[in-house]
Amino acid sequence: MVIIGKTSIKLQQEFKNIQKEFWRRHVWAGGYFVASSGNVTDEVITQYIENQDVEKEDEDFKISD
Repeated sequence: MVIIGKTSIKLQQEFKNIQKEFWRRHVWAGGYFVASSGNVTDEVITQYIENQDVEKEDEDFKISD
């Protein structure tokens, strides 16, 4: 949730009309994500997750202050 808070602050600093409209209110709505894996076993999902290259850096996506 840290990213949501920081992006909210950044948006409000950059776009003053957002800051006025959302004064003392939330910019982002609360919610959740649900997905179905269909007819796949837990073992297959676990193996897929374990075999991902989580250390690989995405050159197209950067977050900076």
